[in-house]
Amino acid sequence: MAGRRQRIWITRAQPGADSTAERVRALGHEAVVAPLLAVRALPDVQVDLRGVAALAFTSANGVRAFADATGERGLKVFAVGSATAQAARRAGFKLVLSADGDVDALAEGIAVRRSELRGAVLHPGAAEPAGDLAGALEKHGVEARRLILYESAPLSLDDEAAEALGHCDVVLLHSPRASQVLAKLLKAHPAPKLRALGLSKSVIKPLSRTALAGRAFPPFPLEAALLNLIDRRP
Repeated sequence: MAGRRQRIWITRAQPGADSTAERVRALGHEAVVAPLLAVRALPDVQVDLRGVAALAFTSANGVRAFADATGERGLKVFAVGSATAQAARRAGFKLVLSADGDVDALAEGIAVRRSELRGAVLHPGAAEPAGDLAGALEKHGVEARRLILYESAPLSLDDEAAEALGHCDVVLLHSPRASQVLAKLLKAHPAPKLRALGLSKSVIKPLSRTALAGRAFPPFPLEAALLNLIDRRP
């Protein structure tokens, strides 16, 4: 049973923010959509798939950026979690495997199947990725390459909006980059009664020295698990 109705600040970039807002409202809470990041595609990116055996995605944004850049849909896809896997299937990829974990879990899952790969694993993603997937794969003996397709640029909030958002009950964070932006924002506009919920330990880490009512992350980096934390007070 849900607890009291709370105001939930959703910081993730669009279009994911609206999807999260729908899930928050379905739980009986008020969703306040105010992204801290905007996803911006880089111009004139050349997609070279020579020698590539599979794709690895660590976010739905990466899937969308790749799908916009090329019509290739025949390669095997390794996805970090269910939401990213769903985005890949919606984009037209047929063979999609989900690690249902973090970057390390994805690397380990790919490494287990390295005998099936006849070439490199390409990781299309952001200029500042949440983790070093290519590096992790190389440690497992898997040839890997990065393809930078977009950047996550901070969005500015005016003082009035920042103060109002600080009065929300909970802030949801889906990436370390968003937490970094939030930490900087809260230095200028403290919100000690705000509770921060992050998708994983690495997501919440940038807020370790920020004055907050609480910090938490779910045992699995899945949005459903993250939303379950809203009504679970310590």
